[in-house]
Amino acid sequence: MSTTVVKPEIIAQFKTHEKDTGSSEVQIALLTARINHLTEHLRTHRKDFHSRRGLLQMASRRRKLLDYLKKHELPKYTEILQKLHLRK
Repeated sequence: MSTTVVKPEIIAQFKTHEKDTGSSEVQIALLTARINHLTEHLRTHRKDFHSRRGLLQMASRRRKLLDYLKKHELPKYTEILQKLHLRK
């Protein structure tokens, strides 16, 4: 992954229609990028507990969005898991 989160590229890759910026898929992709970025930050700054709290909040928000997607649109859920490499 890159060191910065590039929102327009992520939105363009995961949007479902032309003006889509807030669908579950886009939100999950953006959160995943931020989580990966923050994880790298925390590898070098181990005692940054304020950022760790933010990371945990983002992870739980992503978990809730994934649960929603799994409940309502299972094919999209499995597709986004494969695209983002979230499950083994």
